[in-house]
Amino acid sequence: MICGWDKQGPGLYYVDENGNRFSGQMFSTGSGNSYAYAVVDSGLREDMTVEEAYDLGRRGIVYATHRDAYSGGVVNMYHMMEDGWIKVCQDDVSQLIHLYKKEMF
Repeated sequence: MICGWDKQGPGLYYVDENGNRFSGQMFSTGSGNSYAYAVVDSGLREDMTVEEAYDLGRRGIVYATHRDAYSGGVVNMYHMMEDGWIKVCQDDVSQLIHLYKKEMF
């Protein structure tokens, strides 16, 4: 994925293995992407706070990890803004599973 900000505003692109570029509002890649999409699609709202959006992204990855044996590891989350970016977190998914386990099971 490639993201950035230009005169037209924010941009998010997915580049596939053949070099094709796709523009969109949201992407999930990898073997667990359908699980992540399910969580994000069901929780996404226009009026979300930034913290709620961060939490939703984490949840998507945690649920994908729980359901897909090839997903997991570390959540590296960045927030792209008009004037730059910040690193939001670098969370171990196994610790996040314990945080969300009551709602997962």
